Amino acid sequence: MTKSPNWSREELILAFNLYLKLPFGKMHKGNPDVIKLANLLGRRTPDSVAMRLVNFASIDPYHQQRGVKGMGGGRKQVEPIWKEFINDQEGLVFESERILAKYEKRPIEELHPEIKFDLHNLQGEERERMIKTRVNQSIFRQMVLKTYQNRCAISGINLPELLVAGHIIPWSENDKERLNPENGICLSNLYDRAYERRLICIDTNYKILVSKRLKHETTKEAFQQYFGRFENQTILLPLQYKPRKEFLEYRLARFEP
Repeated sequence: MTKSPNWSREELILAFNLYLKLPFGKMHKGNPDVIKLANLLGRRTPDSVAMRLVNFASIDPYHQQRGVKGMGGGRKQVEPIWKEFINDQEGLVFESERILAKYEKRPIEELHPEIKFDLHNLQGEERERMIKTRVNQSIFRQMVLKTYQNRCAISGINLPELLVAGHIIPWSENDKERLNPENGICLSNLYDRAYERRLICIDTNYKILVSKRLKHETTKEAFQQYFGRFENQTILLPLQYKPRKEFLEYRLARFEP
């Protein structure tokens, strides 16, 4: 029996790209996304792709705490990619999408049609910077929505078109944690806007806080329907990557009750 060749760096990065987007329970050989990647790579089977995904899970601190283990040889292969991610999240995530676009033989912006409007009239370096930013934000959204099972953490609404991945520490204030799913909360547009405007907050016990301004400047009926009934309730917590408490503390320090 011929032994399969070692995975190339590009192949491992593509497996990592899929790892970021799939819930752990769907990292199996029968998943259509796993099969699609195997076909894209050409020389890999769905079973081998699924195994690489589990290898990545085995070195992810979250899954390590859950006791997920991967075969030693596979773990050694994926460790360099994971370290790259830790040291340069934005760089590696964007590179993974660039490689995916190359394998699919189409421009990277075609993978993310939602960013095309932002690229209108942009050229050269400015266009490249915008593509990188918007692509990374798109991947962050996919990571956060998957871990919240496509549900708003406050209202529970589950229509993806109405959901955003809100940053706890804003994108512009911490380069290192921009793509950390523990720095994200899945919210509908209404609650994301209120969170960004500091009209609501989430404390370190994951309870919803509401500002006095919101209480005083909305009608009693509207306040109760959209905010009052959720006050002091615990958000719907994700299956993995709960909001990190130090990030919540950062936002709390800037909230005016």
